[in-house]
Formats: sequence, structure tokens, C-alpha cells
Amino acid sequence: MSVSKLSSVLATSYENFPKGRFITLVVLRTTHSETIFRTEGSGEPMCSEFVQAGLEGENQKIIIQRLVMTKRKQVAPERRYGREHLRAHELLYTNPKDGSLCSLNTNAPCEMCADCFLYGFAAGGGGAQKSRIWTEDAFSILPASDVVGDRTINAIYENGTMRDEKGNPSTALNTSEYIKPGVHFLDVVTLKDVTADELRYIIGNILFTSRYGAVSSRVGRMENQILGVFGSITELPSSLELVQATYDVLDKPLEHPLNINQLITASKQVIANWKNKRGVSVQLSEEELANLLTDIETNWSEAERDNFLKRLTQSYEPFRQVATEKKKAKGKGKNTLVEVES
Repeated sequence: MSVSKLSSVLATSYENFPKGRFITLVVLRTTHSETIFRTEGSGEPMCSEFVQAGLEGENQKIIIQRLVMTKRKQVAPERRYGREHLRAHELLYTNPKDGSLCSLNTNAPCEMCADCFLYGFAAGGGGAQKSRIWTEDAFSILPASDVVGDRTINAIYENGTMRDEKGNPSTALNTSEYIKPGVHFLDVVTLKDVTADELRYIIGNILFTSRYGAVSSRVGRMENQILGVFGSITELPSSLELVQATYDVLDKPLEHPLNINQLITASKQVIANWKNKRGVSVQLSEEELANLLTDIETNWSEAERDNFLKRLTQSYEPFRQVATEKKKAKGKGKNTLVEVES
């Protein structure tokens, strides 16, 4: 089993203190529909940055504008996907302050579920847990000018025209940018001090999340593929370095739509050189990666999902008990003080 090959960089159980164990996932994200990545607001342009096209030769001197899939646009949907299943299996806990069920963006984390232990939380005036999933911006291979289009949006009345029954024109007319289908983003995700079940949970969230960005109920369909898995004692090259190195390897000229098989071959050629750099101790082979993904799909299957999620949740039980005991002890101290003063 491929999980066992990663044993040297996997924690046997959750621990409060880091021990320098890193697992790096190389992820290819491909849009399968129109997609929108931008900051909130009206008329905001797509998220993009001007960067070097490549790392070698003339490509170092060429500056292009690449689309950016920000780290929040990656983590938020994947985190929500995992929480859906925790909720379905009744594995979210209530907040000790007000008794509300654990939820995102409400300043009311339960501090006890698998999501809180993995993705972190910050409770106002309370505890905090640093995320052990380190993400960064993912960049497109091709320039933004090649993969962004404009779409005119209008809302017609029930009579099928842009004018109501009184002849007044509709004001719902706007032009919006969108990312075309078939656009590829390369991404590096770093996991810190995770257990085998935590690894299965995180990769499952990445593989099974299929909607990203704004208006995700209508657009934003995306497929994620794991191209490589590494174990090391430090972080590996960044997403931007990976994109630039892959750009160097690809045959020119490049145009949209980019052949995905050529891109995968070029990306794997680049990451094959990572094995002997920056403290890498483990690199899964193609067969081992396939076996790992099969293992993850098995644990996430309908037959095994309940046992898997409950096993993952149970692994944090000793740390929940410690937290509970501290609160009880604190409460007893207050009661004793009141009795003495009275």
C-alpha cells in the first residue's frame, strides 16, 4: 500500500507540536466550463499577476500576465466539501460558548471536529489552531489574454424582450470577463505533520470538489488531478516555479486550448527532478500514486465512508478530553473562589 511508503513523513497520531514532516501534492486544475476568479465587487477584473514566462533562456526576459487562482479560492470549496460529509455523518460539534453547530465564517468554530484540527480556526477571545494545509496561488500556463473572454449578460422579461409591458428598457445589461473552458492551473499543496487518514481526507476533498469561483451554481466546473506526491523535510518549489519550469519544457508556440496530455508529460518531467533536491526523501512512482488514489477512493466510497470519517474523528478524542478537563478545572476554581469570598 502506497500510504505505508510515506510512513517516514506521516504522523502516527495527531500532535500539538510540529516535527518537520512535509508531504507535497502537485495538483493540475483544469476548467471544464466558464469560470470566474476575481475579488468580490462589481466589474472587478480577473485575478492576475505579471510574472516571468519561464526560468531559463529567453523565457526569463519575457514578462506575461498569468491568471491566478488564489489560495482562498482553492481551500474554501474543498473545505466545504469535507464539512458536508462531516455534517451528514453527524461529526460536527457544537461551539462550547453558545451551543451553535460548528460553522465557517461565523466566529463560532467547535474546535473539536476534523475540519478544525486540519484546516485550523481562530476563535475571537478563545483558542486557535494553525492550518496544516499550506496553499499558495495557482497560476495558469498560458497568458491571461489567451484564456479570458467577455460575455454580455442580460435579463429579459417574460415577454421575451428587453422591454417590460410599459415599454421601459431593462437595466440588467452588463459585460463580464470569464475564464474559458480548458484552462490549466498548476498548484503545489503542502501538508504538515498529517496522519494517514488526514492525508486521505485532504486528497479526497481535492479530488472530489468540482465547483470553484463565483456563481459556482452555474459556472466554475473544474477537474483536479494529482500528478505527484513527495515526502520531505521542507517545502518544495512553489506553484509559480513549477508553472515557469513547465512553460520552459513545453514546445512553442503555445495556444489555447493546450493539449492536456502534453502538459501532464511536461509537468512530470519537471517534478522528476525534485527527487534529489531540498530534502526530499520519498517520491511515489506512477504505480504507487495510482494505488494511493485507489486507497483514497475506497475509503471515501459509500461502503467505507462512515467508518473512515468516524475513525478520523475518533483520532482527536484525547485532545478533546484535555480541552474539556481544562474548562472544568477552570470552572471549579471560580466556584471555589466565590465560596471563600462569601
